[in-house]
Amino acid sequence: MSDTPIRRIAHLDMDAFYASVELLRYPQLKGLPVVIGGGRSAVQAALDKLADDPAAQASGNPRAHIPVEAFQRLKDYVGRGVITTATYPARQFGIGSAMGLMKAAKLCPQAIQLPVDFDEYRRFSRQFKQIILDIAPQMENRGVDEVYIDFTDVPGGQREGGRVLARLIQKNILDATGLTCSVGVAPNKLLAKMASEFNKPNGIAIVHEHDLQSLIWPLACRKINGIGPKADARLQGYGIHTIGELAAKSEQWLIDHFGPSTGSWMHRAAWGRDDRPVVTESEPVSMSRETTFERDLHAVRDKAELGTIFTRLCEQVAADLQRKGYVGRTIGIKLRFDDFKIATRDQTLAQYTADARAIRDAAGQCLKRVPLQRRLRLLGVRVGSLAKADELPAVAGTAAHGVREAGPAQGDIWTGQLF
Repeated sequence: MSDTPIRRIAHLDMDAFYASVELLRYPQLKGLPVVIGGGRSAVQAALDKLADDPAAQASGNPRAHIPVEAFQRLKDYVGRGVITTATYPARQFGIGSAMGLMKAAKLCPQAIQLPVDFDEYRRFSRQFKQIILDIAPQMENRGVDEVYIDFTDVPGGQREGGRVLARLIQKNILDATGLTCSVGVAPNKLLAKMASEFNKPNGIAIVHEHDLQSLIWPLACRKINGIGPKADARLQGYGIHTIGELAAKSEQWLIDHFGPSTGSWMHRAAWGRDDRPVVTESEPVSMSRETTFERDLHAVRDKAELGTIFTRLCEQVAADLQRKGYVGRTIGIKLRFDDFKIATRDQTLAQYTADARAIRDAAGQCLKRVPLQRRLRLLGVRVGSLAKADELPAVAGTAAHGVREAGPAQGDIWTGQLF
């Protein structure tokens, strides 16, 4: 009998992460339909009123003292913002992520709207991931609210198929942050991700190889991470609705209908085969920040507002680079117009930089190469061709102090006026 441990991979997904973080700050909203999204809210005005309230200030969390009736309701929202996430009571009305706030207001006008606070979400993200690393060091970061973890050789990772270790991680995260998560443990990443959805919220699901037919095959094909709406529609056109029906098709049939790469992958996925390792170190390709405006902005009439937003985006990207220890050479911008068409431009500098002013300088030059007759819906700034700052000490050091390529005069770019 082999002493080699059975491969056990976990997918941990925080439950309604952004909304859950907000409910820690606003416990009075628990059990109510709440949506996170949009930039405007009555929260700041309510906090200002509590500035002179001794009890609220002494509590350490003045937000918890805001009366429920003081929060902005979705029915009062006007704009084009989209929902980042929603609490489970709001989801019962059919509200979901990426839905327009105006559409959501028709489904649940009484829902409370809170603004997005990414800095707070990133703070909690770093906290729960450190808790995991202290227990199971082989962790793959998959975003602000989810990770893969290799349980295989971790003490307790084999007990009850990984349930014991999953329960320990859940408890430690809850005790330290007040947040819940759901964990799926399986022989590989593909099945673990599906399993983490089985018992949400605050659930644990264990899948073994022999569970494929009973637990996985009855699921819709869309449950396979990588099969999107278009591929699913094509599969349904062939009468394939479940993963089991997909598994019943030969690999050659899938190759004939979906091509060599996709067809072979679909066959492997349907049979629960996935050899991808848990990658503990992954280098980012680029870093970016973007924002969708509450209303369409005009390149000339709204240039002051655009300038402020543009500067902020460049500062945020620079802060992200510096915090993570990267510098970049390729600076780019992204624009979405009122007709939803997208324009991108970029340029590559001679030197690496993580300096906000240098990024804004180069991004401003990119902006000048875009026709700006139409109103703008979205503006984004991106830095690519990344390198570790500590691996380029001489170059990164000068760039960090704002030394830039000599070039044409930048006019009023540094005054906040873009065009």
